[in-house]
Amino acid sequence: MQLLYENLEQTVAVILFGIGFTILLLQRNLIRKIIGLNIMDTAIYLFLASMGYISGRKAPIVVDGVTEVSAYINPIPAGLVLTGIVVSVSFTGILLALTVRLYRRYNTLDIDVIALLAKGEDA
Repeated sequence: MQLLYENLEQTVAVILFGIGFTILLLQRNLIRKIIGLNIMDTAIYLFLASMGYISGRKAPIVVDGVTEVSAYINPIPAGLVLTGIVVSVSFTGILLALTVRLYRRYNTLDIDVIALLAKGEDA
């Protein structure tokens, strides 16, 4: 139990990822699937940010002439998180636009019904 408290951020990230993955697999509504995907994205960002943080170190901005590497955290995880957020927002926008188009065409957000209606159009 002590190990879970020491790694609380990672534990929460794994739980969030599991919740998002479960939503993505079990829901048939497209909006709910997009929400599940966003929960998974958030879990990954939390995990990356928690792995990049080192207690007692500061952001990599040189202040007071301290240039030792051991005084600062690694900026790469933060850069990856920011890049991931930008990509995630763009991808969510595209998914929502496609969902609107599918709803206008088939009048439903149920992925199974859309698949059946699309097969019926092809025949």
